Amino acid sequence: MRPVQAQATPFPPPQPETTLAVIGDVHGELELFERLLARIRQQSPDARLICVGDLIDRGEASAEVLRLAYSRREDVTVILGNHEEMLLRFLGSSGGGEVDLARWLRNGGMQTLASFGIAPPGAVLNSAECLALRDRLRAALGADLERWLRSQPRLVVSGNVAVTHAGADPWRPIAQQSGEALTWGCPDFGRRRRTDGIWVVHGHSIVPEPVAADGVISVDTGAFAGGALSCAIISAGHVRFLSELR
Repeated sequence: MRPVQAQATPFPPPQPETTLAVIGDVHGELELFERLLARIRQQSPDARLICVGDLIDRGEASAEVLRLAYSRREDVTVILGNHEEMLLRFLGSSGGGEVDLARWLRNGGMQTLASFGIAPPGAVLNSAECLALRDRLRAALGADLERWLRSQPRLVVSGNVAVTHAGADPWRPIAQQSGEALTWGCPDFGRRRRTDGIWVVHGHSIVPEPVAADGVISVDTGAFAGGALSCAIISAGHVRFLSELR
């Protein structure tokens, strides 16, 4: 006879302090973002709005998405995504910033520059050219928008729900997470079940459909790549999804 395997205990249901509306990676898809915000306002007007980050890059309207989020800063919280961090690293890099710029451009920064009216740079830039490009971007972004972007959190916790950009290290308590794990990811996230009953809502990794299972809620459904822009509406004991397609 085969041994009977013990069943895993059910993961406790989500219990946020208030209803949350958590939007996945926007990546410059302004029309989808506007439509999804309108649907959330209509269907869950009292929900706390949170974006998981990566508002910019890859999509053509990154500047407009940033400005819209900034205009809604009193009622929309934006988690710092790795794409925002790449932009900020370039703006704050020492020397000419060639390495930080090259990394950002390889990952969709070209579209963000264009959305701010900055012509794409050449294949190879020297330090002086990088500094000039950085100054143009800083001027186009504006001091208020840059300051706001730098002030955004890597983590929001409400009850037993934690919202991050890329997940969380399942071996560590939520309060002891590294910025690297929250913004860039952890290899064991999604592979090892958390034991503290905390639900982790995240973007960063594209999934075909938004999903909530075993303490993980995934909301990046690849809006920039022809997929939907999705949102998880999380209330006491319940998760439902809204999605907008082109």
